[in-house]
Amino acid sequence: MTEIYLRRAQTQDLATIIKIIDDAKDLLKKNGSPQWQNGYPDQKTFAQDIAMQTNWILINGNQVAATATLQLTPELTYRNITQGQWQQPDEPYATIHRVAISSNYRGQGLSKLLFSNLLTVGQMQGIKNFRVDTHRSNKAMQHIVESFNFKKRGIIKINDRNDPERLAYELNLGRHHKLTRINNNFMQPLIDKL
Repeated sequence: MTEIYLRRAQTQDLATIIKIIDDAKDLLKKNGSPQWQNGYPDQKTFAQDIAMQTNWILINGNQVAATATLQLTPELTYRNITQGQWQQPDEPYATIHRVAISSNYRGQGLSKLLFSNLLTVGQMQGIKNFRVDTHRSNKAMQHIVESFNFKKRGIIKINDRNDPERLAYELNLGRHHKLTRINNNFMQPLIDKL
């Protein structure tokens, strides 16, 4: 079996990430979705994500199989939600953005590994609430997040001239358990390397 793991993206991964994103844009267009059809996300977006150490890549063997951004700071577009509300509106949360699987690895279940690893990284940072948004026509992303028990909470609006409305989802882990941030001498060096 090939080793599969998640690591932070580095500058030398940028060209591969952009290729994966361009392929994802083509797939969205082919499926009739206007999502990602206005230039976003672009190379500058991912360069910023890499510089901020928020972009993660799933490695399958020696190849980049998927990419996603795990943002641990509040998402401005999530302040206003209509046709519903956040379950945990005042709790810290992480946002999963810019998810794409390489065309070479589609249909192999790697999106589940990607999301599972992202949730683990968030948990290790003390986060128990996760949010994601997607276009109503992006059925693949809706299927993935719903399979992880994300709940549809309402509609948010982004800066998109074509169609600004996005379905907003939220996952609340460990609501019945108090989650504490790991912060001891043994684990901290490991967490710092994430």
